[in-house]
Amino acid sequence: MKAGAFPVITLLTDFGTADYFVAAVKGVILTINPQVSLVDITHEVPAQDIESGAFMLLTCYRDFPAKTIHVAVVDPGVGSERRGIVVRAGLHYFVGPDNGLFSYICDRESSYEVFQLTEEKYFRPEPSPSFHGRDVFAPVAAALSKGTRPEQFGPRIKDEVRLAPLAPLREQDGSLRGRIIHIDRFGNCITNFTRSEVPDSERVKLLVRRKVIRQFRKFFADEAGAKDELFAIWGSAGFLELSINGGSAANLLRARRGDPVIASV
Repeated sequence: MKAGAFPVITLLTDFGTADYFVAAVKGVILTINPQVSLVDITHEVPAQDIESGAFMLLTCYRDFPAKTIHVAVVDPGVGSERRGIVVRAGLHYFVGPDNGLFSYICDRESSYEVFQLTEEKYFRPEPSPSFHGRDVFAPVAAALSKGTRPEQFGPRIKDEVRLAPLAPLREQDGSLRGRIIHIDRFGNCITNFTRSEVPDSERVKLLVRRKVIRQFRKFFADEAGAKDELFAIWGSAGFLELSINGGSAANLLRARRGDPVIASV
C-alpha cells in the first residue's frame, strides 16, 4: 500500500479508558509513524465480546477514506495459539486477532484476502503474551501506514475464523427468523434485518419476546403512534431497529442480544 501524507488508522477495542492500554497502542504507532491520523472508533466494546466488536466495526468502516487501516482488538484468546491477521477487504485494511472479529466485513465485501502475521521483524521485541494490541497489531498497522504490503507480513490463509453470518433464515412457513445483534446506549434493539429482506409495509408483523410489533416509523418523534408504543425504524446503519420514543425498548422487552425476532406477513 502506498501511504498518503496523513494515513488514517482507527482503533476499536474493549480496553476501556481507565487504564494505560489505549495510550500504549497509540504511542507505539506514533513512534513508528508520527504522521498518522489516529481515530478512536470506541474502546467500550463489552469485555471479550467479539460479536459486538464485529458489529461496531461493520457499521462505520466505510465512512473512512480508502486505504484506512482499522486496528481492532477484542481478544479473549491473546497469548494462545490463535493467529494474528491482516485483512485486505474492499478499499480498507484490518489488523487484529483471527477470532471472527472481521467476519462481517468479509461477508459484506465482494473480495478480500487474509494474511497471517508471522514475520516477527515487524513486531516489538519480545512481545508480551497478554498485550498483542501494543506489541503485534500496533506495529504492524504502523508498518502498513508506511507502505508495507500485507503479503510481507506472512502467508495468505483461507481458513480464517468466521462468526455465524448476519443474514436471517427463511422458515418453512415463509417467515424470516432474525435476531437482535446489538443494543445501543439508548436501548434500541438492532436486528439483522435489512431493507432487502423486510419491506417497509403495514403488512409486516414482528414478533420478539412475545410482543407483536406492527408499526413502522420514519423517525423517532413521529406522532403517528402512542408515546410508549414499540415500533420498528430503519436505523442509520441500515438495519431494522426496535424502539420506543424517549425510552428503552430493551428494558421494556427485557431483551438481550441474540434474542430471536420473527418477521412475517
